[in-house]
Amino acid sequence: MVRKQEQKERFESEQVTTVLANLEEDLSQALTQIDKVIFVAGSGGKKVIEIDQNGAIRLIDAAKKAGISKFVMLDSMGTDDPSQGGDLEDYLKAKQIADKHLRASGLDYVIVRPGALTNEAGKGRIEFGSKLDKSGSITRTDVAKTLVEVLDDDVMQNQTFEILEGKIPIEEAVRLN
Repeated sequence: MVRKQEQKERFESEQVTTVLANLEEDLSQALTQIDKVIFVAGSGGKKVIEIDQNGAIRLIDAAKKAGISKFVMLDSMGTDDPSQGGDLEDYLKAKQIADKHLRASGLDYVIVRPGALTNEAGKGRIEFGSKLDKSGSITRTDVAKTLVEVLDDDVMQNQTFEILEGKIPIEEAVRLN
């Protein structure tokens, strides 16, 4: 699901089936013929409540109604304690509310909380744990690969974990839990 026609065209040129929809509108048609969801939308700090919180909640509710088998949520380290987030406090509060809604939804879920995102080439290795108790970074590519890996029904269900750049291959790390 993408918001803009040019995004849809780009994905479809790569043979990725894509639906045009908006998180601030009705999502019921966006989830037909879909088994699983990876939620990576973000407001970029502009519409935190509308997108990061309410858009996520709207999609979670639509996913439940559509019978989605697994919902993977991209989150952020620090969501457990937004008051420590400085300038990100409002964003982290919004993510925290969306996370609570997902956990209570009855959907099978995985919440992935990366550290600071970088644009470097992916390394394919992560550090992984329910609470890493430290800061660090990870490439966007490695986060994306992790999100796809946890879609597998045999990997994990109903868990929240943090990831940073590390030493364990992603495919192994997500199966350790």
